[in-house]
Amino acid sequence: MNMHTPSTDAIAPPALRKMTDTGLSTVVMRDILLKTIFRKNVETATDIAQAVALPVTLTQQLIDALRDMNLLQATGTLHATSQGEMGFQLTESGKARAMDALKQSEYFGAMPVPLEAYKLQAKRQSIRDINLTREMLTNSMGHLILPDGLIDQLGPAVGSGRSVLMYGPPGNGKSSIAEGIRSAMGDNIYVPHAVFYAGQVITLFDPIVHTPVSQADTPDVNPSALRKSMILHDTRYILCTRPTVMTGGELTLDMLDLKYNSVSRTYQASLQLKSTGGVFIVDDLGRQEEPPQTLINRWIVPMEMGYDILALQSGEKFEVPFDTLVIFSTNFHPNEIFDQAALRRIFFKVKIAGPTQEQFLKIFAMVARKKKVPLDEASLLHLLKKKYPSIDNVYANYHAPFLLDQIIAICDFEGIPYQMRPDLLDRAWENMYVREEKIVR
Repeated sequence: MNMHTPSTDAIAPPALRKMTDTGLSTVVMRDILLKTIFRKNVETATDIAQAVALPVTLTQQLIDALRDMNLLQATGTLHATSQGEMGFQLTESGKARAMDALKQSEYFGAMPVPLEAYKLQAKRQSIRDINLTREMLTNSMGHLILPDGLIDQLGPAVGSGRSVLMYGPPGNGKSSIAEGIRSAMGDNIYVPHAVFYAGQVITLFDPIVHTPVSQADTPDVNPSALRKSMILHDTRYILCTRPTVMTGGELTLDMLDLKYNSVSRTYQASLQLKSTGGVFIVDDLGRQEEPPQTLINRWIVPMEMGYDILALQSGEKFEVPFDTLVIFSTNFHPNEIFDQAALRRIFFKVKIAGPTQEQFLKIFAMVARKKKVPLDEASLLHLLKKKYPSIDNVYANYHAPFLLDQIIAICDFEGIPYQMRPDLLDRAWENMYVREEKIVR
């Protein structure tokens, strides 16, 4: 996992100084503490604090309360590896209570953040408040050869944090541009391990989506941070780069709802909730099982109102933040897959066209240099005069790397140095397009 340099721009959630700052009831915290000790076999106050993502001072208060209730007891041994700390273990009553609590919910570990508190934090670090400059966007796209004026269009769209639809023929870098937009956002946000609503824990932090900034800033990997008396932020959160969720043809509507595990009786956040404060890329729109219009209809209220509505197994509905830059990417013309009402809801529409002949030659030269294939003028003229007229001189960004990779594979097979020749380009071209022909069975 890549770690990034911490940003001073991240607005931290207020540190926990007293038990009531958690926003959780004592019963909820005691049960999670018991389940965590039972499941993770942690013994010292520091290790327990690390496991439940609370400061040691508050963890010690919970330990003392559980000892008074005869649910926890001191082991009577000092741990040399933990600065001589006293160890603790569950009593028989504590084990019974932990097992009973696990029957209600298997969740254990980091204390959750109440939903209302998380809403405030999401607002502090809103994607709509990022200061994205032309230089930042240009730098993140430096490896791409872009159509003229594209940065002019993308800049205001991305900077506003509103929805963007990129459309155009396949193979022209829409996915790469979407990734470039994400990498342009160099700042960080705080992501909670889990949120708490109506007695239910919803796990939110996902290591596939969220990248911690550094180990020193994550309580689950730095126990010494929890010993400090002056912790600067709520330790139930992890400092991460702004998240990116990228989906393609596999996207279904149920991925946009809470996922309930009936065995563990726990919830996992929906994809768009995980992307809060970041980017949600819907790639290859039009290839999903659900029609594009249906998917867009699901997003209309969240995109316009800034909140989404999710539901628990009980049917109870509640609001969660929808603070996400949604980027739709499609090979279809928008008028083919959306009605006008849906198109109005998508704030920016950006056409990503194929390169001109001049741009294509620049791309080809750049890729050839990178792949160490010497350019050959006769071969390029053969390509432009003989091959491209057969497809109406329609150029695409993917053509150069595709053809050059084919040439490299041919040279490797033939045992010859990398080179560009008209006959090698002919062989490479055969694999780029399949001839229309009837197959006799």
